[in-house]
This record gives sequence, C-alpha cells and structure tokens, in this order.
Amino acid sequence: MVQWTAEERAAIQAVFAKLDYKSVGLESLTRLLVVYPWTRRYFGGFGNLFNSEAIMANPKVAAHGTVVLQGLEMALKNMDDIKNTYASLSELHSEKLQVDPGNFQLFGDCLTVVIATRMRTEFTPDIQAAWQKFLAVAVSALRKQYN
Repeated sequence: MVQWTAEERAAIQAVFAKLDYKSVGLESLTRLLVVYPWTRRYFGGFGNLFNSEAIMANPKVAAHGTVVLQGLEMALKNMDDIKNTYASLSELHSEKLQVDPGNFQLFGDCLTVVIATRMRTEFTPDIQAAWQKFLAVAVSALRKQYN
C-alpha cells in the first residue's frame, strides 16, 4: 500500500483544483495522439484524427479527455485504495479495449506537460514529485489486469 504524506495529498489536490477538465483533457489527449500517433488506433470511432488541428477540433477527443480526467479524480478521491478503485477500468482497458498498457504512462506524461505549462512556476519540483507519484500509482493500478 502506498503511503501519502499530508504534503503530497495537499499538492495533488492543489493541482486538481487548478484543472479545467475540458481544456486540459483535450490538450493532453491531443498531445498524446499527435506525439504518439500509433495511439490513434484505439480511437477509430472518433472520426478525423489526421492532424493536430483536426484532433484538437474533434468533440469526441474533447469528451474523452474530460472522461480521463474524471477517472483520475476518482483516484484522487480514493488515494488510499486506487488499485481497487481502478479494478473495473483496468479490466475494461485490458479485456475489452485491448489498450497497450504503456499508453497510460504516455498519457500521464502528456498530462504532466500540459499541467506544467499552465501552472508554470507554481508547478514546483515538490509538487511535481507528488504528482508523478500519484500518476505512477494510478498507472500501476490501471496495468493491474495486464499482469
């Protein structure tokens, strides 16, 4: 079980408090689909994903970006039991959607870039350390079904 300090919990909550799920989700998912184009294969039903402008203007991408951030919020609300919180999501992505589990880390990296560009100097090394720990735990929980 992961141990969280009060400072880490506060830092992660502070990051979430600054997130506009719609715009951050869209920008993060767009970044994933552009920087790592092979991830587009999981979004075949989303329509035009041929270039960054089309992806950024795609309402299905925007909606899914919001859903992903809401999923991370579930982890925030259940920080002491993220593994069980994500059990059904892990199974869905593994069994039904057959998503490459490495994509969870790639999305986390893209999300971190977006957050850092928005928070700028407020995204201190200590806040980033807590954020990276949180993402590592969430990614590990999502990968659980793959093991």
